[in-house]
Amino acid sequence: MSMATRDAYGKALAELGGRNKDIVVLDADLSRSTKTGDFFDLYPERFFNIGIAEANMVGIAAGFATTGKIPFVSTFAIFGTMRAADQVRNSICYPNLNVKLALTHAGITLGEDGASHQTVEDISVMRTLPNMTVIVPADGEEARQAVNAAAEYVGPVYLRLGRPKVPAVFDSSYKFEIGKGVVVHEGDDVTVIACGIMLSPALEAARELADQGVSVRVINMPTIKPIDRDLIIAAARETKGIVTAEEHSIIGGLGSAVAEVVSESVPTKVLRVGVMDTFGESGKPDELLQKYGLTKEHIVSKIKEII
Repeated sequence: MSMATRDAYGKALAELGGRNKDIVVLDADLSRSTKTGDFFDLYPERFFNIGIAEANMVGIAAGFATTGKIPFVSTFAIFGTMRAADQVRNSICYPNLNVKLALTHAGITLGEDGASHQTVEDISVMRTLPNMTVIVPADGEEARQAVNAAAEYVGPVYLRLGRPKVPAVFDSSYKFEIGKGVVVHEGDDVTVIACGIMLSPALEAARELADQGVSVRVINMPTIKPIDRDLIIAAARETKGIVTAEEHSIIGGLGSAVAEVVSESVPTKVLRVGVMDTFGESGKPDELLQKYGLTKEHIVSKIKEII
């Protein structure tokens, strides 16, 4: 069943609130969009609408963390990672506080709100911060499990969540683990490493090429930092090359992280599918994915280039 990762976040957060009384939620007047309203309905005394003051919200969350609370901070990804970057760095990461940034509407599939609200730089910014863990769930089930894992993990976490519904890839038998990728389609010719919304088109590309005699390994890489080095190195050794796929700039995100591991350990060709060093624009999500080259067809093209 298709579900937006932001919807899965809202449901998981509400469930968490019943199990853990230390969970508090802060939102920047966007609870209908970020889905933190589910938590507010059940636990209004632990919900704080800070208003359109994202930097202040991060500072307040840091204060909560010093008292033993586990704050989940929610707003649009562009505002939580870029507008509040100073506070995330100096008030959360530097003192290594237990704050969770669960930020929604990431990437270009935010759609009609356009470039000012879309973020294709956030993974790059967040993964360079010492002590920060960066997670990009691919579907609703993975998002649900990632929320629970983030709550149990002690330290700063960035959960990157999306606006549109995405196809279900996993069911309850799947086990998410911070820092671990997973092979979701076996293959020996080329490896595709994907995260978030791009996992489904990666799987579609692998199935299409299987009919043409090309064997594609697909790896889901939900944790960008710490990244699963062993799984990447194995792919570099066992296949002819790697294609990365992400709804983010090709600079600084998953593609860069994979290239860093490969160049240091098992040099091989890495081709990146992502936004090509440009801002987005207003449009329907599917139209934007097509225009900016984030489709099954673009993944297939890169695989064939390696072959």
